[in-house]
Amino acid sequence: MIGISKLYCGAVEASDALRYGREAGKLPSHLLQFSKDKKPVVVWNMTRRCNLKCVHCYAQAVDPDGSDEISTSQAKEIIDDLAAFGAPVMLFSGGEPLVRKDLIELASYAVGKGMRAVISTNGTLITREKARELKSVGLSYVGVSLDGGEAVHDAFRKVPGAFRKALQGLENCQREGLKVGLRFTINKRNAVEIPTLFDILEEREIPRICFYHLVYSGRGSELIKEDLDHAETRKVVDLIMDRTRALFDKGKEKEVLTVDNHADGPYLYLRLLREDPARAEEVMKLLNFNEGNNSGRGIGCISWDGAVHPDQFWREHVFGNVLERPFSEIWPDPNIELLAKLKDKKQYVGGRCAKCRYLPICGGNFRARAEAYYGDPWAQDPACYLTDEEIGLK
Repeated sequence: MIGISKLYCGAVEASDALRYGREAGKLPSHLLQFSKDKKPVVVWNMTRRCNLKCVHCYAQAVDPDGSDEISTSQAKEIIDDLAAFGAPVMLFSGGEPLVRKDLIELASYAVGKGMRAVISTNGTLITREKARELKSVGLSYVGVSLDGGEAVHDAFRKVPGAFRKALQGLENCQREGLKVGLRFTINKRNAVEIPTLFDILEEREIPRICFYHLVYSGRGSELIKEDLDHAETRKVVDLIMDRTRALFDKGKEKEVLTVDNHADGPYLYLRLLREDPARAEEVMKLLNFNEGNNSGRGIGCISWDGAVHPDQFWREHVFGNVLERPFSEIWPDPNIELLAKLKDKKQYVGGRCAKCRYLPICGGNFRARAEAYYGDPWAQDPACYLTDEEIGLK
């Protein structure tokens, strides 16, 4: 994650992260990306079932009726292990996590074990009663996915009325005092909707939004041709920075982040070098704390069947199964070659990434995208939009 509001607008200073000692277990959630121990935030795709049929679903979700492969009691054993291991956050995802009857029970259990529990949802199933239950168990955050305005969103989700139900779910959470945020995946079909998302953010007083760059995974792999080209990506990142700054200038400070393209960090730094060199140097310190992409190190994924992946998008690689071996034993295992290399992947990446002056703060960007495009997990990330001149090759 690249915190646009944190870095570009000065919402976080380098001293903020240092003040907490930068241990994952001590840092507040908005500073977790700057931890030095990089205990993994674990995404648990607790079900593959979903009530929508999104065209870009990385999980390739199935119909909501049916059962799940991990029981409630098994899930609690997994949470016990993750909590003891020191994973600071449990992100309940899917499919659609709210189709599982035991979501509330499991979120409460994770919180009771000292973890922060958050959910990633389409929002359509969050009634006022469900929002009240989520608040009562100490859920930290509800992230609701939107793809644009009503027509665009419903077209992506392939279910009429999904947009209005998502907004109602957001409103229900807000009424109960739950922290909410928006999630938006950028591609050619909806990049023009970014101003609409900022309008919703402002008008509905939503405190947070994450803009996800497209990852070629699941159904999203069919959208490679619909990813933005490099010039379009630069314009989009500039737009996000401009709109974030405009909100701050109006006294409406929001947490705005971009996700899954760590070229955004150097790009933001280079813009600040032109606009505010002193701030640029502070940002460079924070980017060094962040260290760029953390698949297989600072983030991990457990699938609906217990399989362990380097992140929620990169399902081609399975490192083990938590129904057979605890996550705490799988994750640090030096004998799992790819997983071990991901812990220090800067020495393995090739192409432009290997020679880039910003490798220490980007981390080689997204390996899943490199493998999907080139067939090589250590190739350069095709979505890096920085020029050769900018990264020091010319």
